[in-house]
Amino acid sequence: MLRCHARRGVSAVAVQAALLASSSGVFAQSTNSELPAVTVEAPQTARAKPVTRPSRPRSGSAGSAARPVTPSAGVSASTPNRGVTASAARAGLNQAPTGQTETTIYRSQFDDRPAVTVADVLRESPGISVKQGNGPRDIGISIRGSNARNGFGIRNLVIFDDGFPVTQPDGLSRSDLIDPRAYSAIDVIRGPSSALYGNYATGGALNFRTRPGGSIDGAEYGVDGGSFGYLNNYFTYGKKVGNFEGSVFASDARGDGFIGNSWYNTQTVNFLGTLQATPDDRFTVKFINNNLDTRLPIRSSLNQFYQNPFQQGCATGATAAPGCATVLLNNNGFNTVAGTDRETALQAGLGRNDRRTIVGGRWEHDFDNTTTWRNQFVFDDRNISQPTGGTSAIGDFPSYNYMSDITKRGEIFGMDSTTYFGGFYNTLTASSDTRFVMPGGNATLGRLQSNTFSDTSNYGVRAREELKLTPQLTAVAGIGWETTILKGLNTAYIYTGAAGITTTNLTATDRQFQNTAPELALVYKLNSEWQFRGRVATGYGTPQVTNLFIVSDGTAGNNTQLQTQKNLGYDLGFDWTPNTALKFSATGFYEFFRNELVSQATQVAGVSFMFNAPRSEHRGVELAADWKFLPGWRFTAAYTYLDQFYTEYTENLRSPGVGGTVFSFNRAGNKIPGISPNELTARLGYDEFSGALAGLGAFVEVQWKDSFWMDNANLLKAPGYELVNLNVHYKTDLQSDHFKSLNVYFEVRNVFDRTYVASANNIANTVQGTGIQDGAIALANTTNSIYAGSPRAFFAGMKLAFK
Repeated sequence: MLRCHARRGVSAVAVQAALLASSSGVFAQSTNSELPAVTVEAPQTARAKPVTRPSRPRSGSAGSAARPVTPSAGVSASTPNRGVTASAARAGLNQAPTGQTETTIYRSQFDDRPAVTVADVLRESPGISVKQGNGPRDIGISIRGSNARNGFGIRNLVIFDDGFPVTQPDGLSRSDLIDPRAYSAIDVIRGPSSALYGNYATGGALNFRTRPGGSIDGAEYGVDGGSFGYLNNYFTYGKKVGNFEGSVFASDARGDGFIGNSWYNTQTVNFLGTLQATPDDRFTVKFINNNLDTRLPIRSSLNQFYQNPFQQGCATGATAAPGCATVLLNNNGFNTVAGTDRETALQAGLGRNDRRTIVGGRWEHDFDNTTTWRNQFVFDDRNISQPTGGTSAIGDFPSYNYMSDITKRGEIFGMDSTTYFGGFYNTLTASSDTRFVMPGGNATLGRLQSNTFSDTSNYGVRAREELKLTPQLTAVAGIGWETTILKGLNTAYIYTGAAGITTTNLTATDRQFQNTAPELALVYKLNSEWQFRGRVATGYGTPQVTNLFIVSDGTAGNNTQLQTQKNLGYDLGFDWTPNTALKFSATGFYEFFRNELVSQATQVAGVSFMFNAPRSEHRGVELAADWKFLPGWRFTAAYTYLDQFYTEYTENLRSPGVGGTVFSFNRAGNKIPGISPNELTARLGYDEFSGALAGLGAFVEVQWKDSFWMDNANLLKAPGYELVNLNVHYKTDLQSDHFKSLNVYFEVRNVFDRTYVASANNIANTVQGTGIQDGAIALANTTNSIYAGSPRAFFAGMKLAFK
């Protein structure tokens, strides 16, 4: 009976801490030294020994154990081990692993502004870079530059939604399904993380947390609208009834786009439900579905960007205005015998029509007060139809992900300990087509260009030990071992003559990779103001099956020699919290890559070539500040410095024409393209907390992104930019039998109407017949690289909460 009361007290404190943290909006930068770091006061002073107990009732919400809160700076490093359940410790591994450089972005930091895409939210964290992808919410997300060189989607990091993986087994993530309105917090975990998250976590991980049903306790309706036809209607409902807690979010977003041929219509549903079936068993169900229908502009050259950044007057290629990007389409849909047409994106009807469906289930069983067994299964289906250029990708990509692990809280030689061990298996098998796009509009499809069968499977084990050596010092050791199997067959179709006599060219692969990733970390809590952390860890990422079938000129061929990229990283940082008004964190990192997988655009629109750079180095500094310097006033900043360069890489380029000469160029010492060396997001705001104007606030925000190289030879740079945003908002509680609160806001983005580059894919260097590299002038005319960012835009929104 006493055990039951002690546990009930811990649960109440944990829930109270969760509510306070979620309402404060204060970011946390890896200040935890426990999993999760929740300070619990207990009446006894002696350390409680782990005991085995029979099943007994539990109190607290059904979902609370799955949602430990990332603490703000200054949380005590001497939290006793008895204060956190094993279930909460396991959930914390997806949110704030001890010793890892981490930032949590809370809902209060973006709840009073229009969050159109995830890019609007993630800029609040240092180490994050974002770029526009192929679609309205297809945002390229990079941690420490990890994904900056990819043309679409997200690679080199692993993404979770409430702890359920939404990165498929081939390492691809897409942000189309992410509506920021659905989430209570986002955890940004930085640095090599394959010991804990496995394949592809060379940059780190993201964990998106939806709102617990009990915290919503009713319904909410919101609407955002603004420039360029933007409109987002969204609805949230959540409740806790008995042993069940659930929440559902649904949104319908659409817009005309600010670039020609970029209108969109997308719907998202996100559900989470948790049932406390017995005192020892919890069942959680996850469901996400996103439908996307969007038109897509063609990426322009740098010169076209300067001439016509928003692709206006581009109805047809024949009458197109200067600077309109076009694509070459085959008149008969399979070869050039009947001639070719050059058409604009609007004329050709380019776009995407995709669906993503994710269904997950999790069962947690407590053996006793200190041990939790967790089993999790996820079905993830990505269905695509993407006529984005001269060809269209069509396919269905179903994947399955299963993991099982045990987390144990206890003592080793009198020292508090958290032990984790688990195994996993995931697989994706698909057959996808690439078809030629024909002229005439509506993205009419021609014959097959190629078919790719792909089979990707990963399996392995992970182990982790966290040990509190002293009340101030915590050590972490972890290791992951994984086998990846890539099987594939690419069938390229070759058509000759006007009748299109068909021949095929087959390229097959059957590769197996084995990778091991160790990790060591120390966290030292000097006192209530200072915490220091050091970490050395490794990451790895295998190539995707389709990477093995594209050669440097963008055509189908044999690229099956690609190797696993690996990185060894060192982190050293500190967190300073002298008082409740100031929090400051700094981290320096140095990472050494071998066989880095680098993506580069080719001369074929929308097609990238992947290659291994033998050796490269990534280093940088991350700073985060949160300063409430006067009552109502608040200043926040997130700054990232990146210096990334090749230390060993020789690029081979072929001169134009059949049988052209191959020339080699040493890129050692060159900067890796796509990496902006300086990025800053800073905000100064004021909120009134009392009097007649209570709830009224405003802020001014500055975003700075430095210029960066676009090619391996470092001849051409994409220009940097500085943007200024202004926001006014008002929130008030309502005295009503039916309504709880009202939140309204108005925002002007890009106040000074700056024309800027929102995305610049890497471009390939070329050579003349004599082996002389083309200069910056020629590179500036290379297409399929740039999307412009939004001009000045106005947004307004409101949200009404019901009881």
